[in-house]
Amino acid sequence: MRPDLSAMDTLPPSPGSTVAFEKTALDILIATLRQRGYTVVGPTVRDDAIVYDEIGGVTDLPIGYVDEQEAGTYRLRRWEKDTFFAYTVGPYAWKKFLYPPEERLWEVRRENGTLRFTEAPLPTEQYAFIGVRSCELAAIRIQDRIFTGGPYVDPRYQARRERLFILAVNCTRAGNTCFCASVGSGPQAEGPYDIALTELDEVFIAHVGSVLGGQILAEVPHRPATEEERAAAAERVQATARTMRRALDTTDLRDLLFNHQEHPHWEDVATRCLACTNCTLVCPTCFCFSVEDLTDLQGESAWRVRRWDSCFSQAFTYTAGRPARQSIASRYRQWLTHKLAGWVDQFGVLGCVGCGRCITWCPAQIDITEEVARLREQPPQTERSPS
Repeated sequence: MRPDLSAMDTLPPSPGSTVAFEKTALDILIATLRQRGYTVVGPTVRDDAIVYDEIGGVTDLPIGYVDEQEAGTYRLRRWEKDTFFAYTVGPYAWKKFLYPPEERLWEVRRENGTLRFTEAPLPTEQYAFIGVRSCELAAIRIQDRIFTGGPYVDPRYQARRERLFILAVNCTRAGNTCFCASVGSGPQAEGPYDIALTELDEVFIAHVGSVLGGQILAEVPHRPATEEERAAAAERVQATARTMRRALDTTDLRDLLFNHQEHPHWEDVATRCLACTNCTLVCPTCFCFSVEDLTDLQGESAWRVRRWDSCFSQAFTYTAGRPARQSIASRYRQWLTHKLAGWVDQFGVLGCVGCGRCITWCPAQIDITEEVARLREQPPQTERSPS
């Protein structure tokens, strides 16, 4: 007989504790967040893909769906089990909520012959993310370091991040393009999070990551998790790591890439790469942007916007009459070398979290793990670098 979940502890579970609750009770948790003023964002099915959007309850979740991913391929299908989180990741990353694709920074208006500049107000959104994977948590940690970890803090990112509630999900199934285990970002969720769930057949096992997470769980009928449930949850996560089909060898990776700047392999990749920017747009860590000034037709106001951009765009390095990186080979080399080498010098971590999105959503089926492996096959070259 399973333990009774109808009786709740009177005190909120403390950070570090592990509890169990019925899967249907996730609806109570979501309702509690909404009552506290959060905009609850989670996975849902739209346009034959798992996307992140505002949800009202568990009926909006992709229950019973699983994804099939390969290089250049993504499909959803119904599964034989009514699992809540059997899918892996879709085309959207959580960064679009913390760091929107387009954002107004300031505006200026002509008033009585003078110009009045006004900074755009700081965002007031209060998001609760439901179903954040371990690789995506790692991506949020990286973007925290980029936007708030240095001497110049992005106040717009910071305002959203400080109000964020995170309900993470440990992966109990590996997608065919996942390789988080090899880069140390999964499949076990690591903080920061408020609650981390592991889905078993009949219950969720919840690890409390913050005081706020415990307060939210206090509203959900729960009980302490048994030793058997803890062991079963741990085994499912470990099995996910064992069944990953792809891996990125990170041994001396930074030096490998810096020592292969002149390698002819970059030209080989360029014959396949379309420079479509898909890989950078779906990547949860890429943060390149451009700034554009716009005006109205009457010339009475103007405003500055920040938009996502990509190092694959030829115009991205346009300086003094020409792009600094004119060839696709040079732009692909820049992207891969910055992601896996220069990023380490800048931020102390890899810029890749092993989510596999760049593999799945590349129409040319270029696989970042395979390209690194091919660079390892030959010693460094000294030919002229692509431009």
